[in-house]
Amino acid sequence: MKRANKLFWALIAPVAAILFSLVFVSIILLIKGAQPLSTFHLILSYGSEPENIVAELNQTIAYYLAGVAAAIGFRMLLFNIGIDGQYRLAIFMAAVVGGATNLPSFLEIPLIVLTGVVVGALWASIAGYLKVKRNISEVISNIMLNTIASGLIIYMLQPSRLGLKGVNSDNLATPMIPKSGWMPTIHVFGGELYSFAFVAIGVGILYWVVLNKSVFGFNLRATGMSFRAARASGVNAPRMIFITMALSGGIAGLTGMGELLSQTHTYSLAFPTGYALTGLALALLGRNNPIGVAFAAFFWAFLEQAAPILDLNGIPKEIVMMMQGSIILSTVASYEIVKRITRRQQQRLVGAVDAPRVETDQKGEK
Repeated sequence: MKRANKLFWALIAPVAAILFSLVFVSIILLIKGAQPLSTFHLILSYGSEPENIVAELNQTIAYYLAGVAAAIGFRMLLFNIGIDGQYRLAIFMAAVVGGATNLPSFLEIPLIVLTGVVVGALWASIAGYLKVKRNISEVISNIMLNTIASGLIIYMLQPSRLGLKGVNSDNLATPMIPKSGWMPTIHVFGGELYSFAFVAIGVGILYWVVLNKSVFGFNLRATGMSFRAARASGVNAPRMIFITMALSGGIAGLTGMGELLSQTHTYSLAFPTGYALTGLALALLGRNNPIGVAFAAFFWAFLEQAAPILDLNGIPKEIVMMMQGSIILSTVASYEIVKRITRRQQQRLVGAVDAPRVETDQKGEK
């Protein structure tokens, strides 16, 4: 009964946030002269087409890994807004290493993936070090590191260094990864699904197991709840902060790896950006739970994939962005409301248990 009640309150917050967003967007649509029901039906029908579902699933892989990276930081009360810089620098270096080697597939692919993880972890550990040793906010340091990462990538992508200039194009890119470094795709719904999806699933499972079934995970959660209490119990809180930031960066380094290994096979300036804020939003919407983040990532990808059809029907596609923004804001509010309700319920239960004891003690005194 207790577990069912906990599950109910865990689900009611995101559901309430989505419902509020639908009402909010409906009002905006009515003001613009559009019919809300027909607009939502248009989004749902277009996003549910088989070929679009495959594109949504491929986008979900990147969003999910960014969400898990953010969730690891949230567990330690760390706001890893540097996911974007960590991911782009990691994918860039992975593409460089992959393009410079030509090993058998069972060595080439792990080498590329490992390069992304290591580079992402090392880049994130800079913010972790500054947080632990200099007490510099990880938000400030990560914002700066994002800018530095962008500058480094542009510098190293020059044709005289590690990049190549495309034929009849000003776009700069790394050398093409040989076919031994390509990951196969799965033919479903008339499209090509990245096989890197299985790696993303494995990351989610590993995240849950480590967090809930290991001593390290217990120490991480304890430190996130209270640094002082963790230190009093013998946990090295600064060390946990540093390791958590590095782990978050390592997972961020996998973001976009599916697209690199199964589609582009090279890194260029056209590679997508902006995963930091998306990952943070998805971790918040999914309550740092790997399953919750997965649903949130697919929902996000679904909305973005359906956005172009709105323009073709005379409806601004920015409606989708407004829906996403209102979902985030209402999620924060609904979680706080649920938190207060559950706290009051717990206080009432404690009071109900203590009340008979007080009465007994009073009778005993009489």
